[in-house]
Amino acid sequence: MSAAENKKTVQAMWQALSEMDWEAMKACMHADIHYQDVPSDDPGAHGPENTIRRLAIAFNHLSKQEQITHHIVAEGDVVFLDHTEKWTFNTGETAEHTFATLHEMKDGKVYRWSDYWDLQKFVSQFPDWFLEEMARHTAADFQG
Repeated sequence: MSAAENKKTVQAMWQALSEMDWEAMKACMHADIHYQDVPSDDPGAHGPENTIRRLAIAFNHLSKQEQITHHIVAEGDVVFLDHTEKWTFNTGETAEHTFATLHEMKDGKVYRWSDYWDLQKFVSQFPDWFLEEMARHTAADFQG
């Protein structure tokens, strides 16, 4: 696939994430995708189903997730995204943070998704009830 096509796939995946359209997201993912929040200790998620399961653990508690793209650059099978996410929790609280995300593409789909961000800065904005809910989950919840 061309860099432009890869960029469109990544943009479609992130639009689907904002809409919490899990099926549309999966359509953008390679069967062997590995998704990882690099600053966290967990091993990430492998495969589309586990990636969606991992995202849904948090996103099921959001009423809205907004994306602001600052830069998106594609070269060959690599797409880099510099963006800000704003989360609105079902209870009204918000959290906002900037991420650097590296996507490696394979066969026109996202094969590796690595998010780089300041864990402490973003998590410090989360409401206590949400942190308690997240603490109930382990990496085993999204490993298949």
